[in-house]
Amino acid sequence: MAGTRRLAAIMFTDMVGYTAAAQADEKTALALRREQEDLLLPVVAEHHGRKVKSTGDGFLIEFESALQATECAVEIQRCLHERNATSGVPSIRLRIGIHLGDIERQGADIFGDAVNLASRIEPIAEPGGICLSSAVQEQVRNKVPQPLEKLPPTPLKGVKVPIDLYRVVLPWADRAPVPEVLEPTGIAVLPFSNISPDPKDEYIADGLTEELITVLSQLRGLRVIARTSTMLYKSSPKGVSQIAAELGVSTVLEGSVRRAGNRLRITAQMIDARTQGHVWATTYDRQLDDVLTIQAEIARQVAGALQVRLTGTEESRLGARPPLRPESYLAYLKGRTLVHDPSPASVEEAKRQFERAISLDAHNAAAYAGLADATSMAGWSFTDENREAWGATGRRLAGKAIELDPNLAEAHAALALIEWQDFHYALAVREFELALSLNPSYSWAHMGYGVCLEDLGRADEALLHLRLAEAADPFWPFALYHLAVLLVWRGRFEEAFERVEKLRAVDAAGDWYLPALYQYRIARSEVPEALEALKRWVEQETVPRYVALRQARYSALSGDRVHARELLRQEDSLPEFPPGQYDVAREYAELGELDECFRWLEKAYRNRNLPLQAFLLDPRFQNVRADSRFAALVKRMNLS
Repeated sequence: MAGTRRLAAIMFTDMVGYTAAAQADEKTALALRREQEDLLLPVVAEHHGRKVKSTGDGFLIEFESALQATECAVEIQRCLHERNATSGVPSIRLRIGIHLGDIERQGADIFGDAVNLASRIEPIAEPGGICLSSAVQEQVRNKVPQPLEKLPPTPLKGVKVPIDLYRVVLPWADRAPVPEVLEPTGIAVLPFSNISPDPKDEYIADGLTEELITVLSQLRGLRVIARTSTMLYKSSPKGVSQIAAELGVSTVLEGSVRRAGNRLRITAQMIDARTQGHVWATTYDRQLDDVLTIQAEIARQVAGALQVRLTGTEESRLGARPPLRPESYLAYLKGRTLVHDPSPASVEEAKRQFERAISLDAHNAAAYAGLADATSMAGWSFTDENREAWGATGRRLAGKAIELDPNLAEAHAALALIEWQDFHYALAVREFELALSLNPSYSWAHMGYGVCLEDLGRADEALLHLRLAEAADPFWPFALYHLAVLLVWRGRFEEAFERVEKLRAVDAAGDWYLPALYQYRIARSEVPEALEALKRWVEQETVPRYVALRQARYSALSGDRVHARELLRQEDSLPEFPPGQYDVAREYAELGELDECFRWLEKAYRNRNLPLQAFLLDPRFQNVRADSRFAALVKRMNLS
């Protein structure tokens, strides 16, 4: 049935820090949520607003005018400010976003691009603040006593045409100027071409491409696309403008390498994707062992052309990496590409490539870091090897990498992964942040840090880092999967579906597309579609123990709960398989059998193989979060 369309002011509210508060003390958090609702809804009614629906810890509200919505938002924040000033009470802080646009009303709900845009404006507001779209600002300027301060350009995901945003400067808020937030300049280093007479010299071009990406990634003013995404364009017939658009950058660096004996001729050119004009082009004729100097020179020229100011630390680090044997470096590159696909066969082959790199050059710090990552991934997901054994191996390898090169981002990210798996969250956060300070474009660290933050219940920060992982490596299925699922858990279904569709295009095997599609369908209660996705997921699963678990989920969702329990209980008679224990717990939670769920969570805890993201953030596991045993488990994991 068609709905009615009309113009309306749309307000979204969100309670800051609610997930973390519920994680620490759910009873208190629920009481605070009820209190903010009791305070907010009468104010909405006074300003002739209509609550459309609850969004968990916030609300979607519509008004007939932008002025009503803005005055209501100011009054809500004033009441909360006065309430929070009371001594001895925990604070309640809201973010409020408002937009004006055309909506379609169907029953009690409202839909349309204006609603979606309002939902994306709300997170831009500061805690306790109000953010307005330019459409609202035009309607209320000179009509409200509060100043309206224009915010720096802020990209909104999925919004193609930029819009101006404003914050309402509240009299009790900090009136300091809004700090300037600059979007790092985006650049993609396309694979350099090998034009040497010998095709075997391809590794020189590949190595130069990777090193340029690594060197440029150390500059905080640049957002550099990862090699795993740019290598997809090797020998591509696509033009520079199309490639830049697909990667989300404005500038492209490309070139060629020609080797003649011990001499190299390297050409490099930087192209403005919008005009397809050359920003600069240069040619280097040097000795083979002078390649590190060339990389540093190119990095400086790129920074200068893009008006990126180098700090003293960045300047000193340019070209400072120790030289490596070419064969060792090539094996490392192969390993890094393979480890981006966390399937058993790919991770095992990655380990072999990293081990080969180390055997060829014992000073290759990056290879030790890569081997630490691959060891952790294999132990975490695929092997039944003792946790202490592979954990100690990973820690030793990461430590060796840091010893060889203390400024290697890959090494600190590898150590962060180990600390996270050992429930040392504070140490993990420190190492992830150190890695990203050394390489702000390191997609692996952004992805790992994002998932670690999910364990900590810091969903908004997790979203930020998962988005940054996508920005740095747009076609990496593993990171896209985690971003899609977190968006699903947060109820941002349109954004989630964008990532699911992107996964469908880049994940030919469906290893990550199908699980993401299942999560999206089941969250929307689209059971037939969820079953179809789950069936295809079972068919392509290669780990036998996981096949049985997916079949149990399929049986439960199909209504055959007896068969689902039979499949799950087989695990008790099989040898211990730590990577699957968390999944068994999830399946029992789906069945509502919490005693069995917590029995398996305890097993996973003892084996230090317990990612809690779904139990903490998925709305479908409220039954687990409400159990007192969950709060006790969270405390034992150093998460409370």
